[in-house]
Amino acid sequence: MKRFGAIILLVLFLSGCGGTSGEMNRCLVLREKLLKESCSFETKITADYADKLYHFTLDCKADAQGNLSFTVKEPETISGITGRITGEGGELTFEGTALSFPLMADGQVTPVSAPWLLVKTLRGGFLSSTGKEGEYLRLCMDDSYREDALHLDIWLNGEDVPAKAEILYGGRKILSLEVTFFTVP
Repeated sequence: MKRFGAIILLVLFLSGCGGTSGEMNRCLVLREKLLKESCSFETKITADYADKLYHFTLDCKADAQGNLSFTVKEPETISGITGRITGEGGELTFEGTALSFPLMADGQVTPVSAPWLLVKTLRGGFLSSTGKEGEYLRLCMDDSYREDALHLDIWLNGEDVPAKAEILYGGRKILSLEVTFFTVP
């Protein structure tokens, strides 16, 4: 019964969206996989604070419930820091090194939460439109139905997995992600 309900919700989420039925089906298949399976990927993140850019590389794993764990790979000065993010919050673990970055989007997001936000939005965000851009399928999504929702533009490659994403708040790009090695068993 839960599976039937999840499928109905998926259809409702995507029923009013722009794009061809083939593009919509590709989105549905990815969403269904992420609701049932874990995934792993590496991402290069650029955080834009308007006056300064920060760059990170994270190795990420998300479970079937959308909880994400990560390990910082770059920059080398903070390499090895690990963290876990869930819908209820997050935690960082480190030895003698602390990360301190101002919150973005009126306190909604930090640079290291960008991969979790990507997975969360793919699993249950509002898909407003799809379209082909060269070899990519572009998804335009909001992370929620709230007035202050974050907007994500996500590009799927030919294997229908994320290759890159941008997170926007108030019409301004605040985070960019380059995604590699995205696998869903």
